[in-house]
Amino acid sequence: MTSALLSDALGPLRADPARAAILFDIDGTLAPIVEHAADARVPESTRSLLAQVARRYGVVACVSGRRASEARALVAIGAISYLGSHGAEVLRAGWTEPVVDPGILDWTERIHEFAREADTAELRRLRVRIEDKGPIVAFHWRGAPDEEAARAAIDSIAAKAEAAGLRTHWGRKVLEVRPPVRIDKGAGISAFLADTDVDVAMYVGDDATDLDAFHALVALADEGRISRAIRVGVRSDEGPPEITEEADLVVDGPPGVAKLLAALVAD
Repeated sequence: MTSALLSDALGPLRADPARAAILFDIDGTLAPIVEHAADARVPESTRSLLAQVARRYGVVACVSGRRASEARALVAIGAISYLGSHGAEVLRAGWTEPVVDPGILDWTERIHEFAREADTAELRRLRVRIEDKGPIVAFHWRGAPDEEAARAAIDSIAAKAEAAGLRTHWGRKVLEVRPPVRIDKGAGISAFLADTDVDVAMYVGDDATDLDAFHALVALADEGRISRAIRVGVRSDEGPPEITEEADLVVDGPPGVAKLLAALVAD
């Protein structure tokens, strides 16, 4: 897509920046996917552009499966908001601590107990990594010496979680075990935008969890809460086909997202 076409696609946002909401996934969108999540980095050039976007537009936020505090530490821009644990945590711009829905918080210890029971010697032998996301626990098998065997072990964990009344959600070489209450980026975004004066909203994402955000923006537009929803799919080899099929605009990987950011702040 040429710069001119990209600028035209972003016209509804650029027309009234003060009443525009711009929302980004982080991993695979702002930051390239890496073998170990702790090694992820937002390129400095991307971070600089995002800071410019934050100064120009009314609402700017990152929506991540990571904990909100970890998302802020990764992106390192205090002037934007962070929705962590797929929207279960909200860390608004300027806040020092995130707020977690009390109904979700009640499940945190049970989720952690499940993770402790699942953390067996066999799982460690397979090099499955367990990530604490507050009310969510994630099991990663990316980079395991035998990814097929690791995936089989995680399939068993998923079955046990569902038998225990918990919910499971699959991503790019990761299984998340969640409380049996609604936790998704769509619900988080809808609640986050509820008390804002936003007319147009855009979401940029690359994975299955980002489809919930796409659907939420469409619902907000259908309900008349915003006049326009813009869904940007980030194309990747591992991403689900629905990301590009449902998107209004498609960019290629994090470099394409950087071009999108540049177009948002171009004069």
